[in-house]
Amino acid sequence: MQFVIVGAGRVGLRTARVLADEGHGATVIDNDPERLQGLWGDRLEIVDVVDGDGSREEDLLEAGLEEADALGALTGDLTTNFVACMIAKAHGCRTVMRSDDDYYQDIYRKYASDVDEVVYPERLGAIGAKNALVGGSIRAIADIAQNLQLVEFTVTDDSPMLGYTMSELELPGDADLLAFGKADEPMGLPREDDSLELGDRLVALADFDVLGDVRQVIVGERASA
Repeated sequence: MQFVIVGAGRVGLRTARVLADEGHGATVIDNDPERLQGLWGDRLEIVDVVDGDGSREEDLLEAGLEEADALGALTGDLTTNFVACMIAKAHGCRTVMRSDDDYYQDIYRKYASDVDEVVYPERLGAIGAKNALVGGSIRAIADIAQNLQLVEFTVTDDSPMLGYTMSELELPGDADLLAFGKADEPMGLPREDDSLELGDRLVALADFDVLGDVRQVIVGERASA
């Protein structure tokens, strides 16, 4: 597959390199002279870099938009990302837009309904840092939306559900159980007769307001949060 990546910053360049490592074609477009000079001084054997403005149609076409299967607008500027996605959508591309600003995300979601995916690199970085710092029996996987989080819980000695079956597990109304895995075994779909034992893992999608209640049910009071 062929991809155009707008933005040769940390997120954009790493994304392009991962795509290229997997055998895809990846072209990065950026118009920051200092950044481009540094990139061209480096060895970028598998990633093409084009000097251009990702919010200008003619520059995106020069970067290969017509042949691309998808465009990733991954700069730190939300307006540039938005415009690039709108241009790419008009050319039949799948679009992915980076957003780092929670204040504007609802506005862009409302008026950019044609954008296929919105990603939040800063949130993912924060989630990884939080997991590494806290450790314990609760691991955030991803922020799905402003009020929804995907979280993995590990059953502890303090769990009030220890020894119960999945059919007896009752989560708050704003939480859904998505996956279950025995300790040190792959995760799969939960089954009603699965029993909750020490070290078992459950993945739940929950509203932020009820995460504490879910943690209390699965993990217990004294576990690390």
